[in-house]
Amino acid sequence: MQDRGETMVLASFVGDSLALGAHWIYDADKIAREFGRVEQLLKPREDSYHSTKDQGEFTHYGDQTFVLLQSVAAAKGFDLQDFFRRWQELFRDYKGYVDGATKGTLRNIAKGKGPDSSGSPSNDLAGAGRIAPLVYCYRNDLDALIRAATAQTKMTHADPATVDSAEFFARVTFKILGGASPTAAIREVAKERFSDTTIAEWVQDGIDSRDQESVPAVGSLGQSCHTPDALPAVIHLIVKYERNLREALIQSVMAGGDSAARNMIVGMVLGAHLGKGSLPEEWVSGLKKAEEIGSLLGQLK
Repeated sequence: MQDRGETMVLASFVGDSLALGAHWIYDADKIAREFGRVEQLLKPREDSYHSTKDQGEFTHYGDQTFVLLQSVAAAKGFDLQDFFRRWQELFRDYKGYVDGATKGTLRNIAKGKGPDSSGSPSNDLAGAGRIAPLVYCYRNDLDALIRAATAQTKMTHADPATVDSAEFFARVTFKILGGASPTAAIREVAKERFSDTTIAEWVQDGIDSRDQESVPAVGSLGQSCHTPDALPAVIHLIVKYERNLREALIQSVMAGGDSAARNMIVGMVLGAHLGKGSLPEEWVSGLKKAEEIGSLLGQLK
């Protein structure tokens, strides 16, 4: 499990960085035409939302996940107040893109709200996409993992379905680290914990699309940041490419839209399943913070 746990975290970060160059381009034909098949980490172009970033860096999602990893390593567990403090410090003089969820959360903090009530109403799945460091930390304690995953999500994204999505993917990845296949884990968690909910419906939509080509499938399910669109697309990528993490991440980028949020979850889930060797070495070594990530994970062994 140790190797698969480390790969799980690295794959989540790599997925975000692979998406950086073409992130939030919704025209899949434009991505194919102007970038070709995205098989390497790219520096964003001048007209990108992430023009201040360099090849191998993260979107604002990955930056927040890195802060969460720093917090968990320092506290030897999840400390909401510590993450809250570090998260605010990240955005005190942030040079990257600041999205609506972050702006809304910062406004609530300015009104005096604490981490239990600061979350924006955003339903962007990225709020649930930061959890790989928590799954690693609590890989032997499901109850603690669920408490931490939902609390960190709610701190910035208070939409109930998005908070539930954090629990869903935490449970799925926990099962995978325990030996279940991704498809089996997804089906089990949907049935055991989320039956008769919209999450179960979104999961089924994703599973039902797995025989379709991914670019049109994601286009049909939804390319956007919002959980009702993004969650089925994530499920599609996981079940279709259960044995091929590399292809899952590439296809997500080629499908356009919020590929970074999708990739963070797809990378986490499939990295937990496939372990070392499933990620191209040049992707891992190309991360600007690869050594720091490794060091921080080492503090949690």
